[in-house]
Amino acid sequence: MRLYVPATLADLDAVTVTTRVGWWDVPPRGAHAVTAALVSALPDEDDEAREYAAFLAAADASLMLVAGSADAVPLRVVVTVEVPEHAVSDSAGDVPPSGVDVGEVPGTKVEAIHVDEPEAAADVRAVLAAVDADDDAALESATERVDQRDLLWYHPTEAHQVPRP
Repeated sequence: MRLYVPATLADLDAVTVTTRVGWWDVPPRGAHAVTAALVSALPDEDDEAREYAAFLAAADASLMLVAGSADAVPLRVVVTVEVPEHAVSDSAGDVPPSGVDVGEVPGTKVEAIHVDEPEAAADVRAVLAAVDADDDAALESATERVDQRDLLWYHPTEAHQVPRP
């Protein structure tokens, strides 16, 4: 099953890189995937659009991980992995329809890494500042700027070379 795992740049330090691929001991956490609930929520979309919706939900969740860590680099990170379906369960609680929980999956092959470009750090910091200030108008504006940015694609072997602001 393909998962889009929200992460931080610190999580990339745990990726083991070989000459051809990256491996990651995926820790237990929330992730996003094309689930039955997402298919129901997007009945007129094709598989690619549903995968993109799951990917964007993971990018939003990455932003929350950054917000929850005082020393996190202010960039969104999504790690794409393939895991056995038995390692994944439906998420409980208030999550997007793509939300799943994944148990620990050691030695998982990383398919791709997506990270904001370093210039996005200012927009991510603006989102975090608006959250801290409880400023809804500033939060909406900053979130819109972040949402308009594409995450850059990196091969798993480039995990430790992702530029940082």
